[in-house]
Amino acid sequence: MIKLFVGLGNPGPEYEDTRHNAGFWWIDALARELKVTLMPERSYWGLMARTTINGQNVWLLEPQTFMNLSGKSVGALARFFKIQPEEVLVVHDELDFEPGIVKLKHGGSHGGHNGLRDIHAQLGSPNYWRLRVGIGHPGNKGEVANWVLKKPSPDHMKLIEDALIHSLKSWPEMVAGQMDKATLAIHTTKAPRPKPPRKPAPDAAAEDKA
Repeated sequence: MIKLFVGLGNPGPEYEDTRHNAGFWWIDALARELKVTLMPERSYWGLMARTTINGQNVWLLEPQTFMNLSGKSVGALARFFKIQPEEVLVVHDELDFEPGIVKLKHGGSHGGHNGLRDIHAQLGSPNYWRLRVGIGHPGNKGEVANWVLKKPSPDHMKLIEDALIHSLKSWPEMVAGQMDKATLAIHTTKAPRPKPPRKPAPDAAAEDKA
């Protein structure tokens, strides 16, 4: 089961609406859903909230260390409360997915994401869960740094927000340890309902003969 929900981003108002902060947006939405308030916790270098769901302690965390040192915050909290890597979900922006796409994944490489790289090092394991929120790719590797630190276009922002809302619905399954069910729900999107076929126009000539 997931005991620690982590959202990645950079602290400060200048970064608040940038693509790299998609993880913060998800945790903010979860905090509203759970009716908890994230508060500064100096011991864990982050904003943290703690609540109880069905008798289980659950933590929400937004590291305030800047992206490259995210693991410093995650590792400190996980070690203190004896939370295993398999009980951690990290929500982060994903360049490889277009806006509107969100995927749940267990383990694997950090894929060059600096926040995940540091979490790998601090947890000593890649076996934590990730929720990958698509932000799109600028098309040029040299533009990635600027891309993640800029605001999405209004159209892209709407797609990202829809993906956040869709994936957020699966938090109860995550807390219950029903990760297969959560994965299926997140990876399944409603197909648009097909429009009913148009009725053929009446044959005027046939009507004249009637």
